Amino acid sequence: MPTPNLRFSLIALAIFQAFPGYAGAQDAPQDTAPIQEVIISASKAQASASVGGFGVAPLLETPASVSVLTQAQMQDLRIRSSSDAMKFDASVSESYNAIGYAEQFSIRGFALDNNSSYRKDGLAISADTQIPLENKERIELLKGVAGLQSGMAAAGGIVDYIVKRPTDKDLRSVTLEASERGTLYGALDVGGRFEDRRFGYRINAAAERLRSYIKGADGERKFVSGAFDWQLSPQALLQLDMDYQTKSQVTAPGFQLQGGALPTGVAADTMLNRQPWSRPVDTRSSNIGLRFAYQLDAGWRASVSANRHAFKRDDYTAFPYGCSSGAQYSDSFCANGDFDVYDYRSLGEEKSPLATQALLQGKFSTGALRHESTFGASYFERKDDRRGDYLYAYAGTSNIDRPVTVAPANGAAPWPQRRSEQERALFAQDIISVNRDWKLHAGLRYVQVKRSEFVADGVPDLRLEQHFVLPNLALVHYLHDNVSVYGAVSQGLEHGGIAPFGTSNDGATLEPSKSKQVEFGVKADVTRELQVSAALFDIRRDLEYTNAGNTFVQNGKARNRGLEVSIQGRATPDLTLGFSAAALNTSQHDTDLPNMEGKRVPNVAAFKSSLHVDYAVPHMAGLKLNSTWRYSGKKAFDKENSVTVPSYHVIDLGAAYATRIAGTATILRANVDNALDKFYWRDVTPVLGGYLFPGATRTFKVSAQMSF
Repeated sequence: MPTPNLRFSLIALAIFQAFPGYAGAQDAPQDTAPIQEVIISASKAQASASVGGFGVAPLLETPASVSVLTQAQMQDLRIRSSSDAMKFDASVSESYNAIGYAEQFSIRGFALDNNSSYRKDGLAISADTQIPLENKERIELLKGVAGLQSGMAAAGGIVDYIVKRPTDKDLRSVTLEASERGTLYGALDVGGRFEDRRFGYRINAAAERLRSYIKGADGERKFVSGAFDWQLSPQALLQLDMDYQTKSQVTAPGFQLQGGALPTGVAADTMLNRQPWSRPVDTRSSNIGLRFAYQLDAGWRASVSANRHAFKRDDYTAFPYGCSSGAQYSDSFCANGDFDVYDYRSLGEEKSPLATQALLQGKFSTGALRHESTFGASYFERKDDRRGDYLYAYAGTSNIDRPVTVAPANGAAPWPQRRSEQERALFAQDIISVNRDWKLHAGLRYVQVKRSEFVADGVPDLRLEQHFVLPNLALVHYLHDNVSVYGAVSQGLEHGGIAPFGTSNDGATLEPSKSKQVEFGVKADVTRELQVSAALFDIRRDLEYTNAGNTFVQNGKARNRGLEVSIQGRATPDLTLGFSAAALNTSQHDTDLPNMEGKRVPNVAAFKSSLHVDYAVPHMAGLKLNSTWRYSGKKAFDKENSVTVPSYHVIDLGAAYATRIAGTATILRANVDNALDKFYWRDVTPVLGGYLFPGATRTFKVSAQMSF
């Protein structure tokens, strides 16, 4: 791997260019500015979001369950990845989230689709690699069916990453972090306006040396981005953003059952991808986004936006799966810890989704009714290519406790393009104010989906065109100016799953399917800085699984019903808290399989909660103490519920101190994650025969954030 000096050269160069001139240009000495002006404050709850509709709206007025994580919260909570961020929402769980690979999640018990459930400024991007957060202003989660807002998306919801925009005042910030195993991180954030104030800029860059809690799962990451605004006229705004990331990290596969039971006595740092021919998973990803907005008059505005995402991956993995060294073959590890090693190579894998959207939005009245209307059209296309060799072949047998070196397999062969898809949509929404206490949200989305799949010689094997209509209806009643209740019914649409390795229809994509949701909720702005919400929901969607004939099928129904509660914001002048809890009942029905019928959906806890507390110590200016407690109830490992994974508690502790060092406003932070060093299974997924991923062991971190 490159030397640390080379790895951080991008950050060093950017700092050298950005700060010396700026420091000399100030009218007043740096040490005269009050600390409060430069400190990124703790986590005031975000009171508005765009993910629930087609524009930024107060959460109190949004008839859906929405949560937001701001840039300030990401700094305060040391969030460097989506995996870090999702820990603070109890409705979100990991879903085959292997270290060094794609970050994957489920919401309300439904796994998200990496091709359609993740958005950048409302436009779909691929989530097959770590989505960088350095250039993100906030992360917005819409929990539940999102057919009106997004068309294709998993029933669990969507995650929208909102890009940072240029600042009106000059911004210069550097963050440096180190953790005990040798992970080093540096990030730069620069923003402001040019001499011609119509032009603004925002530059972000980061470099990271990755040293995982799993032995050998090491790597590196580099990132750079730019966002630019051009105020063409008082009515017209043109925005451009670009980013590029490279990441290279050895992936850490999970554990399977051991002799049909949970592994016992294993260490969380055990590396199963340990062969001389294993190599890091190399990914490169980029985005180019463009948006033009025009204010037609006082009541109407129009916008057009587009984003081209590019993703490339080369994957070399010694993949652990099953047991052939026992009396008979098993799709779990052997009782003595033996497991089969497969040589997995997927080279030249590429995805290039293009997403566009046009909106016309305005306000008008018809008699006593006031309308806030949106009319729009969107287009999305995606091509999945594999321009290099592909291999998945048995290489030998190793052991959890006594690793065995095996020879790589032979027979890798080229694999051309496999899949192409287009999605066209027309949609409309009208928010009707009946009076000051009632609002009706009515929306409809028409979706045309075209899909082609190809066999190995590149000849079209399947061409499919389908049409769907997705309605959405919600009613909001304001009990007081700061309290609302709502009821909503909606339909969603999602891609069919792809048959996993080893099934009789390996690689085939199932039909798209609809999901249906009913939700009731209440929201209250207790104070300007403290928000409380609760939601009851019932979601039904088609069930997908591997049947007794080893064929991946779409059959039966999954039904998830639950209650979510959230408290976010500043409770007292000194106390900021974030509480999230989710109780979830899941079941599988109409499967024609007695061992599945009525059983819980795998990898879904009946109850999860997260509590974060940040306390500003009185009479000690600048000092804050914080703690996070996370709880997850037990989970079913498989669709038959034959194995149950135990519940767990995890506690994190930390402190932050705001001061000045050499005249520079600085926040020093120290944290210990998993302070009690507890072993737990953080992710219990049924994917690829079922895997368990252990949580990180106790980890110490220190960081410094400097604002110039």
